[in-house]
Amino acid sequence: MKKVSVRRTISIAFMLMVGLFMVNSFAFAQVKPKIAILATGGTIAGVGQSEVGSAYKSGAITVDKLLAAVPQINNIATVQGEQVVQIGSQDMNDMVWLKLAKRINELAKTDVQAFVITHGTDTQEETAYFLNLVLKTDKPVVLVGAMRASTAISADGPKNLYDAVSCAIDPTSKGRGVMIIMNDKILGADDVTKTMTTAVETFACPNYGPLGIMYNGKPMYTRTSMKKHTVKSEFSVDNLSELPRVEIIYGYSNVTPLFVDAAVKAGVKGIVYAGVGNGNPSTTLQDALVSARKSGIAIVRSSRVFSGPTSQFDEVDDEKCEFAASWYKNPQKARVLLMLALTKTDNYKEIQRMFIEY
Repeated sequence: MKKVSVRRTISIAFMLMVGLFMVNSFAFAQVKPKIAILATGGTIAGVGQSEVGSAYKSGAITVDKLLAAVPQINNIATVQGEQVVQIGSQDMNDMVWLKLAKRINELAKTDVQAFVITHGTDTQEETAYFLNLVLKTDKPVVLVGAMRASTAISADGPKNLYDAVSCAIDPTSKGRGVMIIMNDKILGADDVTKTMTTAVETFACPNYGPLGIMYNGKPMYTRTSMKKHTVKSEFSVDNLSELPRVEIIYGYSNVTPLFVDAAVKAGVKGIVYAGVGNGNPSTTLQDALVSARKSGIAIVRSSRVFSGPTSQFDEVDDEKCEFAASWYKNPQKARVLLMLALTKTDNYKEIQRMFIEY
């Protein structure tokens, strides 16, 4: 009797342990990362006039419909969707940037573990770089878009969106700064740019190369950006309701001071000159830029050339002119950094330091 009783007790204890293990395993399997998807519109939310035509209206679909088109996301994450704005990214502006940045910084203090932002591709690189400089979290932040409308026969949005979520919730994505996921590539905000007007492989990092690739739904990183970003950045949007006005002026043969003079008259705080070659201005235009600088306007030299640095002290005496050189920042990213720099200083040496560090 005693042996039977002991065996029965052991058997019951074993069954209880197995049951407890199964319950815990089931509970563990049900815990999925919580992610916020903030939608701004763009081609990824676009509706076309036909399945094969290129004409479409961007930002026509809301975030709930975007998510409904990719139900597989619910298998890997608990999703919180939010419509921030519903525009084509050609209409992106400073007010939306500030709203988006402040919202992410707010949500970063909660149990949200990662962020995905759906965005049009036209200005996606600028939004990514702005957020890279002002977000105060090391939680993954990934921007994603599409080159084909959601109704197209070969829409790239659903795959890009799934990859963005998969990348954002992966533990290896933490602390890498703001990224863009497009066409199986993981691209860092500090270097990414749009290179083609219509092709799905449009985004590239021409100077440093991608951070990695998406492979079978998982990120595989090959490098890390060494530039300051997010929690190590000195910039903040906490007390900002607007950004200093900075304009980009394009360089070309026979360029005149017309647009420099107009910018000065308009009261801009900064000018980014997208010069030829190594950001070179003509003699006449350089004189106009020096005059603008003497009137208190910050001047940054960048280049209209696709890749490579706009370096200091080559053909232009930056020290004498009190210019800053953008180094690896293209004109549109140079504008973003200069706007934020001007919230802290108008000293050209300090601005130059920022262009080297960021």
